This record gives sequence, C-alpha cells and structure tokens, in this order.
Amino acid sequence: MKANLKSWIQKHPIIAFPIVYLGWAYLFWSPIFYSDESVWAYPNIIWFLLGGASPVIAGLSLTALSGGKAQLLDLIHRLFDWRRISTSWWLLILVFWLAFDLLMAFFAIMLGITDTPVNVHWSLFIEPQQLLFLILLSFVFPAIEEMGLRGFYLDVLQQRFSTTIAALINGLVWAIWHAAFVYFPGYYANTTFHPELYWWLPMIICHTLMIAHVYNSTHRSILAVLIFHAMMNFTGEWLRISPDMYPFMLYGNLLLAFLLILFWNSKVLKH
Repeated sequence: MKANLKSWIQKHPIIAFPIVYLGWAYLFWSPIFYSDESVWAYPNIIWFLLGGASPVIAGLSLTALSGGKAQLLDLIHRLFDWRRISTSWWLLILVFWLAFDLLMAFFAIMLGITDTPVNVHWSLFIEPQQLLFLILLSFVFPAIEEMGLRGFYLDVLQQRFSTTIAALINGLVWAIWHAAFVYFPGYYANTTFHPELYWWLPMIICHTLMIAHVYNSTHRSILAVLIFHAMMNFTGEWLRISPDMYPFMLYGNLLLAFLLILFWNSKVLKH
C-alpha cells in the first residue's frame, strides 16, 4: 500500500500536492463556514488551525514520500539557511513592499483615487497585543505556507514547466486555498484588510510570480520567500492601507507580473 502510494506520488506530484493541500484544508474548515461564531472563537479556532496546517503537512509528507530523508532534510535546511540570500537580496526583500505600497499611494493621490491612501499605525509598536497578533499573521502563517507551496510544489512545477507556467499554477492553487478566508466570520476583524475575491485572487497570483522570482534568485531559499511574504503582510497593516486602494493596487501588481514574465521569456530566448 505504502509502496503504491509512494510510486503514485512520484509519478503525479503536480496533482498530489493540491489534493492534499486543498483537501486537508477544506475538510477541517467546513464547520467554520456554517458557524455564526468568529473564526477566532472556540471551537472554530481549532478547525482553522488544523486546516491551516495543510501547506506544511502536504509539503513535508509529499517530500518525504517522493524524495526520502535527504530531500526532507534539504527542504528544512533551505528554511533556515540565510547564506543563500545575498546582501542585495536581503535589502530588496526587506524594503520592497514598503517602497511599492508608498509608490502606489503616491499614484493614487495623483490620479484622485483617494486622498488618504495610508494611515500609518505608529502606535502599533507600543501596543504589545496588537503587535503580537500582527507578527503572528505576518510571519508564522507564511512560514507554514511557504514550506509546502514553494519549498515543494514550486520546485515540482518548475521541473515540468517554464517559470511562468509553474508560477501561474502555483498561484492559482494558492488563490483557491485563500478564497476560504473571505467566508471565515471575523477573520479580518482586527485588520484593515477586507478582501473581495474579484481583485484579491488575481493579486495572489501576481504575488506568486514575484515570490517565484525571489525564490529562484536566492538559490531556492524558503527563508527568503517567507520573509518577503511576511513583509508584504506586515507592511500593509502597519501602513493601514485604505480599503479604496486595494482594487487600484491590483494594476500595479499586474504590471510587475507582466514585466517579470517578459524578463523570464527574454532570458529563455537568449539561451
């Protein structure tokens, strides 16, 4: 039985990951959809955390079954190996989202989208409870997500497809997983972020293309994409980006994604 499962996963890793990743998550999240209580209230918080563990469960289990101990140790090593990230990439990872968000805020003012694109939460750093909650959302959850989505699945996809196609598939699967969050009662109650599927899901796919570029440029560093992902979350909440901004920011994300695809394709043509 185990041998047959291992053989099937080795032959069909592109299908195996979404089955485990999405199947596990939605299995445990189902009770939350029919609840009138907040996702942060008991027992919903238990169902949420169990389902939310699906990226790391899918990533670690499929890595172990398909590549054995050596591949599993390599994945864990890439989560902590900071030496894969050059100084210039460390700088870019840490400041990119702040620069991008402020640039989009500037254009929003110039184009009359909104007069108040941000409302910087300076007091966040003297409010331990809010700061801890934001750090949890910003850093812990991305660590869980990136181990499976990029540490395993993006690698598998790039073995079969171009970077562009691999990143698009990876982003689509990630977006399907995130779609559930919109329907979790109270999930965004303590944040300024209130997504709508029509602009959020395309944005997630765009973000995946950027994450794939960071991943490939840092020698497949899971740590690099974890911090890049976390800084996106943290910066948005710290700046308190106006809800009016997010549909507009999709255009900036689409532009960056388009430029990345052009860059990747130009490299392919040169070779």
